[in-house]
Amino acid sequence: MGTFHLQGPMRLRRRYWAPGMVAAGFFVTALWSACSFGPGNIQTRHSSDIAARKIKRIAIIPPAASFDRKTPVPFTSAPLDSKPSERDAPNLLARQLYSTMDAQPGWQIISEREIEEVGQTLGSLSEGERLRRLGELVYADAVVTAQVQRYRERIGNEVGAKSPASVAFVMDLIDVRRGDIVWSGRFDETQKALSENIFAIGDVGQRGIRWLRADELMMEGVKKAVNQLHQVLVPSS
Repeated sequence: MGTFHLQGPMRLRRRYWAPGMVAAGFFVTALWSACSFGPGNIQTRHSSDIAARKIKRIAIIPPAASFDRKTPVPFTSAPLDSKPSERDAPNLLARQLYSTMDAQPGWQIISEREIEEVGQTLGSLSEGERLRRLGELVYADAVVTAQVQRYRERIGNEVGAKSPASVAFVMDLIDVRRGDIVWSGRFDETQKALSENIFAIGDVGQRGIRWLRADELMMEGVKKAVNQLHQVLVPSS
């Protein structure tokens, strides 16, 4: 078992499921110290032996949403009492993750249709066992899970927002054979005016001086997270 390299203040339990026994709690909770997000709006960590795992074939599991309520099980609907933007956020994150990861060379991303078809055959299983079985059935080396923690749409338009967009999500890469998390990332940003956050000037080239919609902010986070994951798994690209 390798040690973790840490980029940003995050601690994480390593075992996701144990052979013959699923670890309690489907989503592993990361503990974060207080910090200011801006240029550090994406934080990641990974196992030191991740390269030796030879992870090439990856399954992306449909993300879930927490929104400070009970986390729904993958392949089920979001709570009916959630706001429309919140209700759509997990599916939006799934689409963005798939399109972004599928466009990167050096790994194979299993098709959404195959994941859906196999997921529907699994029946009643615990969360960890569902992940393990799905990964095995699609011959994945690892599975990516994601959880939307916050998705708040801006109020206003791109030139003037009364309330800015705010997005937070977490991603984990889980080794199917061993059942442990080998990479984890968290994106968290509430957009601020450049005058309030001069350290965000590096993002101006990508987004311009404007207020983003929540889906645009989420896409920025997905690209940053996937790029960092790709650098770790496919370092020679």
